[in-house]
Amino acid sequence: QVQLVESGGGLVQAGASLRLTCAASGRTFRTTAMGWFRQAPGKEREFVSAISRSGDTIYYADSVKDRFTISRDNVKDTLYLQMNSLKPEDTAVYYCASRWSSIAATRASLYDSWGQGTQVTVSP
Repeated sequence: QVQLVESGGGLVQAGASLRLTCAASGRTFRTTAMGWFRQAPGKEREFVSAISRSGDTIYYADSVKDRFTISRDNVKDTLYLQMNSLKPEDTAVYYCASRWSSIAATRASLYDSWGQGTQVTVSP
């Protein structure tokens, strides 16, 4: 298992930027693919972005493409999500997740470790 702790959420106005951070410990971070998911009130958890172990494969949901950037630092055992041009519809709890594989994945069921989440609220 790997322990994941997200931070960096907050309340911002539309058009602003935030950077989420996910600090990992436990299972060797550099051996795992990582992902970001989000869940808005009354909605199911949805995929946001994923990155392979090496960082050479990255996926984005269409709704965040060209606005969000995922990255990882395998020395610091940290995952990032840079979010620009935020919209009210980006409001959600954001979770980072880890899977025991080198391959990035978009399905939540393929991830076996989850953080507690960080709230992002975007006002109009």
